[in-house]
Amino acid sequence: MRKLLMLIMVILLMVLSTSLFVVQEGQRGIVLCFGKVLRDSDNKPLVYNPGLHTKIPFMETVKNLDARIQTMENQADRFVTMEKKDLIVDSYIQWRISDFSRYYLATGGGDVSQAEVLLKRKFSDRLRSELGRLDVKEIVTDSRNRLMTDVREALNNGTSGDDEEMHLTAADNAIASAAARVESETNGTQPAVNPNSMTALGIEVVDVRIKQINLPTEVSDAIYQRMRAEREAVARRHRSQGQEEAEKLRATADYKVTRTLAEAKKQALIIRGEADASTAKLYAEAFSEDPAFYAFIRSLRAYENSFNSKNDVMVLSPESDFFRFMKSPKILCADTDPNGSRTHSIRAR
Repeated sequence: MRKLLMLIMVILLMVLSTSLFVVQEGQRGIVLCFGKVLRDSDNKPLVYNPGLHTKIPFMETVKNLDARIQTMENQADRFVTMEKKDLIVDSYIQWRISDFSRYYLATGGGDVSQAEVLLKRKFSDRLRSELGRLDVKEIVTDSRNRLMTDVREALNNGTSGDDEEMHLTAADNAIASAAARVESETNGTQPAVNPNSMTALGIEVVDVRIKQINLPTEVSDAIYQRMRAEREAVARRHRSQGQEEAEKLRATADYKVTRTLAEAKKQALIIRGEADASTAKLYAEAFSEDPAFYAFIRSLRAYENSFNSKNDVMVLSPESDFFRFMKSPKILCADTDPNGSRTHSIRAR
């Protein structure tokens, strides 16, 4: 009896433990009965908020969905601007589940990867359309924030059928198909939504951001080559201007040096000429006092310069005036005149 009671207690505990489930904070729970979603009186899937809840054991299972904001990184892709220029854009998307019942039905049981694939394809199409309306300057300046806002609004609300540039893409068709599946499973009790918006999947795009915008490698290389050529041209211009200024300074310095040397040479010649004039004047004044003595001294210097060696030969007429002091030898005497001044005279020996 005691063993039976213990067995009953164990079974009751197992039933109680399997009939209770907890939805963690940041999550929402959807209960499945034999693989089908439990619905309320309006045929909407039942969504359980965080807390402790009950279910029928062994018959019902719980599917937890993440209610937090999700961040999806996008791979850098090539986009074309209004100017037909290519850009490599790196971006990310932040999104969350806004309608859990619709999200569960539209994504085939809350498949996050399927939801992100559709979101990524829709975002790429929308961003490509928006970038095609702007030029590069508008994309990288103030229009960038407006661009992100327009893309987010287009993802959340969709585009109207009157849009001139609207055309159905594979992502639009997939989202419309998921929205039609939700309508059929709920018998049209769900609120009507735009079939080409992320709201049709029960998703709200919280934020869209462009992390980085780059030019393609071939374009970047061409731009860098052009920038390098421009910088080299500027450098050559500066060098030529510097060389021109250097030549000007060098020519000015050479001119000043030449002029200074010429002026110095001129002054030296003037001073030398004045000195020679003074010397000649002094000689003239000195020799003018006794011309005979001056003539005798000059003849002696001439004899000295003429007869430097025994081998020197001079052919002159014996009657030449050059030998006048050799014909009649005389001596040089110094006399004093009555006034006391010293005079020189040449006398015969």
